Amino acid sequence: MMEYLKQCILKDGKLKPGNVIKVDSFLNHQLDTDLFVKMGEEFKRRFADKNINKILTIEASGIGLAIIAATFFGNVPVVFAKKTKSSNIADDVYTADVYSYTHQVMNHIVVSKEFLNQDDHILIIDDFLANGEAVMGLLELCKQANASVEGVGIAIEKGFQKGGQLIREKGIQLESLAIIESIDDTSITFR
Repeated sequence: MMEYLKQCILKDGKLKPGNVIKVDSFLNHQLDTDLFVKMGEEFKRRFADKNINKILTIEASGIGLAIIAATFFGNVPVVFAKKTKSSNIADDVYTADVYSYTHQVMNHIVVSKEFLNQDDHILIIDDFLANGEAVMGLLELCKQANASVEGVGIAIEKGFQKGGQLIREKGIQLESLAIIESIDDTSITFR
């Protein structure tokens, strides 16, 4: 696991009720580009033996990290699932429903079939893993496209929630750069 990321979490993370940790000063509102480069490099190290030709994420917070990671995989394309289908997306799409733990809403995510297919070897990248809803939705899109999922890379995993276990039980290589074992009102414990 990455000590630098853990230090950022301890220094700048803000604890909120409901086991929420706010890391918007460096991960998902304001972005610490030095940290992102270190994380992208670490994902490349951890998935070095995989034949990744595309990175898949979900809008919006995973996009920055996915783009930086893609540079370490030879500037492979990044595809992100949109949470709403806009008029500039064709009707030929893969879809999945994803419940957002943070926003407490159901999102209907879409990816154009033009950008995901059976020739793709996918690395899924996201900022957080809690209950696994976003990753499960992305896995569903890959299944619909007959794409091969080579692994899942997560910046911060809440190890006390079920998402990591669900993904690992599927036999998918899951690499989380920081795993939080527990959160209370005043402290964070890492695995």
